[in-house]
Amino acid sequence: MTIMTKEQENLLMGNLRVVPDFPIPGIQFYDVTTLFKNPVCLQLLSDLLYEQYKDKGITKVVGLESRGFIMGPILATRLGAGFVPIRKKGKLPAETMSESYTKEYGTDTIEIHTDAISPDDVVLLHDDLLATGGTMKAAYKLVSKFAPGRVFINFIISLEELKGRELFPSDAPIDALLKL
Repeated sequence: MTIMTKEQENLLMGNLRVVPDFPIPGIQFYDVTTLFKNPVCLQLLSDLLYEQYKDKGITKVVGLESRGFIMGPILATRLGAGFVPIRKKGKLPAETMSESYTKEYGTDTIEIHTDAISPDDVVLLHDDLLATGGTMKAAYKLVSKFAPGRVFINFIISLEELKGRELFPSDAPIDALLKL
């Protein structure tokens, strides 16, 4: 677990944009792009995530489309690991495996290349937000098919009241920088 000072938490929270009724009425959308455009926040996110995972032996960071494609490669570079994208169906050019899932406002399918991960890998799955957990659960299932040595799961934000963590095994190491 990353230890963040109150000042750091206030900085991130003060730069986080909340958009009501997006993408549909009733959804409060937590927009992390405002964190990414602020160089101090972006550096802080990079530093906090690096400190949390630097001693875990991570060999692959797997980022989920699309906001997981921002911090994922940054973190992979800092950790000396490779980066693997999980994309929406039909976006990857080579042979893929897929997983379909239900999310808060519809259904979707994600894919990963069949040669993306090996059993020797230690994987960090990263995305911006844990809400109901459907997208990351599908990603976790995909990555687990490769039988990697270990899988860690990380988010920038976890919406605790939506109980997305309950979809995962109790021993799955899941963490978020901001728990709202």
